[in-house]
Amino acid sequence: MDKVLPTLGILAVVVIVIALAVVGWRRRVQRDTASGGGYSIPGTLSAPTASIEALYVATTRAGQPLERLALPGLAFRGTATVTVRPEGVELAVTGEQPVFVPAAVVTGIGAASVAIDRVVEKDGLLRLGWTTSGGTAADSYVRVVDPAGRAQLAAAIEDLVPRTDSAGTAGAETPGADTTGVDRPNDKEV
Repeated sequence: MDKVLPTLGILAVVVIVIALAVVGWRRRVQRDTASGGGYSIPGTLSAPTASIEALYVATTRAGQPLERLALPGLAFRGTATVTVRPEGVELAVTGEQPVFVPAAVVTGIGAASVAIDRVVEKDGLLRLGWTTSGGTAADSYVRVVDPAGRAQLAAAIEDLVPRTDSAGTAGAETPGADTTGVDRPNDKEV
């Protein structure tokens, strides 16, 4: 009998913590509904310029690597296939619906070291800057361990980013410029 009361107390605390976590996650999903998500996949797609297996880490508000966005298909971390085509980027996280990001809304590609609950070596993450279907500026982070695959993915996405000159017109981009327009002191363009 003297072990029953402490056991029930611990069980009650665990149930309360789980309930609070569920309520918190549902509120986050509801809050992020206005952000939209990915776009519909076009009917015809060109051959991939790159297709890499990666670890999908998170999608956050642009410039806020610790502010997760719970977008459909991108809410949970997992293994993923990142496919780049001239039409855009497809993020297919295992167990989730694939998310398509058209080339027109890709704002940049960069390197990062921190996103939500993931801290890696310097420049160990690739940060894909894009605008959601709801108009929210977002960053999606993936980890590609293979340096050759990482460089191939970064180069393929960089080819999608619209080039502008200092006057804001289409043309050549300044090498090393942050194509997202958001100053990120811990990020480095690749």
